[in-house]
Amino acid sequence: MTQDVQDVTKKIENLIKTNKVFVFMKGTKLMPMCGFSNNVVQILNRLGVPFETYNVLDDYEVRQAIKEYSNWPTIPQVFINGEFVGGSDVLIELYQTGQLQEMVEVALAS
Repeated sequence: MTQDVQDVTKKIENLIKTNKVFVFMKGTKLMPMCGFSNNVVQILNRLGVPFETYNVLDDYEVRQAIKEYSNWPTIPQVFINGEFVGGSDVLIELYQTGQLQEMVEVALAS
């Protein structure tokens, strides 16, 4: 049974809006299923911030729809305060410059 495109988009928006820091990834935060997803989980764990994840391997429709939603071709995808931030490479860069810490602090304070 395939989900309606609108339903999938609503599901994505709901997940992003109800969690300050949200990651669409392969696997879970306890068991990432790819190196890039693992990088993101490790960075967020290092920052010590609460975050939720969605395993796109369990949901083909979301896996495809999120790429269109964010206009970003790869997984993982990180959203902070409802805004698309980027994938693994972007997160690593933001973490190294200290910008990620600031973004997360602002999001959690709002």
